Amino acid sequence: MLQQDYCSGDDDILPLKSTIKRNMDTNDYETSCQISVDNSQKILGTLKNLYEERQMCDVVITVGQKEYTAHRLILCASSDVFQAMLMKPEWSEWHESKIALQELPQCEAVFHLFLEYFYTGKIVITHTNVMPILALADKYMVKSLTQVCIKYMSKHIAHAASHNQLFSWLQYTTTCGYDNVANLCQNYIKWNFESVANTPDFSNFETDLLCDLLKQSDIVVYNEMVLYNCVVRWLDLQEIRYNQMKLSDTEMQELMVNIVQCVMKCIRFPMMSPRELADLLLSPLMKRYSQSMLEYMAVGMLFQKGRSDEIDNFCSTDKGRILCTPRLYTCDTFNTTLLIENVPSIPSYNVTTLVFSTRMSAAEYEADKISEWVVDLYPKGVCFKKCYLIVWQGTLEVPERVKSTIRLSLTCREFKEDMKCNVGVLLYGTQGGIEHIMQVKQRVHHFNSQYPVLVIDNLIPFEELNPPAGEVFSRSLESDPKPKSMFLTGCRRDQLKINIIITPVFSN
Repeated sequence: MLQQDYCSGDDDILPLKSTIKRNMDTNDYETSCQISVDNSQKILGTLKNLYEERQMCDVVITVGQKEYTAHRLILCASSDVFQAMLMKPEWSEWHESKIALQELPQCEAVFHLFLEYFYTGKIVITHTNVMPILALADKYMVKSLTQVCIKYMSKHIAHAASHNQLFSWLQYTTTCGYDNVANLCQNYIKWNFESVANTPDFSNFETDLLCDLLKQSDIVVYNEMVLYNCVVRWLDLQEIRYNQMKLSDTEMQELMVNIVQCVMKCIRFPMMSPRELADLLLSPLMKRYSQSMLEYMAVGMLFQKGRSDEIDNFCSTDKGRILCTPRLYTCDTFNTTLLIENVPSIPSYNVTTLVFSTRMSAAEYEADKISEWVVDLYPKGVCFKKCYLIVWQGTLEVPERVKSTIRLSLTCREFKEDMKCNVGVLLYGTQGGIEHIMQVKQRVHHFNSQYPVLVIDNLIPFEELNPPAGEVFSRSLESDPKPKSMFLTGCRRDQLKINIIITPVFSN
């Protein structure tokens, strides 16, 4: 006979099944009696109401001309700085019911968003408010909000550039040690230099920052003359800026001479043609600052006309070697463009081939040194067909093999001599509706009869252009499909665009 225990409620008497003998594991039983409750949205709504309706507030925060009521508990739980300020006796604010905070004007404008985040965990980030919100998050040590801002910035570099925010982003992230975002900003500037130079934000670049950028060899620009003209424009903007400071003529002249010397020593005059160098002699900048520029232009002319003992000695130094190294020039002399249409419809293992030629010297007197190249691009993976290998033991079958990689293969078609080259591959993409160079891959390779081919695998992550079949099917069913790869360009976002730049590596 089974014994039953009963529990009594207000109206009902129910048998407790726990005393009924069953072949049930205790853990399974306990799990079957559990339910999961998620009232987090209700709790967050309650906290938001406390903030909006100013219920049970115990502290008033004054920021500029505005006052915000808040709760010490929420402030202390959300911010390490507020916790120290409101709980430690060594802070004058710890026993005050009203505290005043000194903030920059741009931070005052977003302080209500910052404070509301403590209660809701929600905030709207834009390119215009991310910097002051990040400054507040850093100042008050709200680490979760800092991470949100940094993640936003890392994905909106192109947007910042088009809205004249790039310099302030770079300056702040460099100062605060956010190296990932700072590097992304620097790379965007280097790889899209001409477009950045045509924005109003370009005038805000400090001299030291610009000089550091100009020392880099991976600046992408049409040629060195175009880069020089961008720098001249920046100098003109600096002169306008300094004129507004009402300096004396002597102070102004001394300041501009120092700036011109700093930036001009970073210009690679040896990479300019003799015609371009001759035109510079007549330029207004040369007439004003000839002493700061003539030495470098003379070296450029010597390089273009042939290496004398003097130029060989100059190029034997680190400084000289850098000035005689081509950047990533997109002019036809060193560059070709490969554009693949309708990438999503390309069959697996398809290859696109392009034949082109480049000059193998930056010097005018060696303009006849030209090499022909063949580039093969595999955007959908590489398939090695089954083949047979004939060896002395007999015939050996090599099975088919597939490699899931986006591969670029570059072959030199003929060799007059061994060549050491820098190969740069520019990968275009679209971010926030803005087409720009998103990534640059570089390789230094010795091309000779033994090693005529350079292979670059994983040019782009394979999944970017080749999503899994299940994901493709799910996208086709959605009325609002997921965004396409950011490496695809064009009005329909179905083009793969790359530039291939081949420049000689100087060796003396």
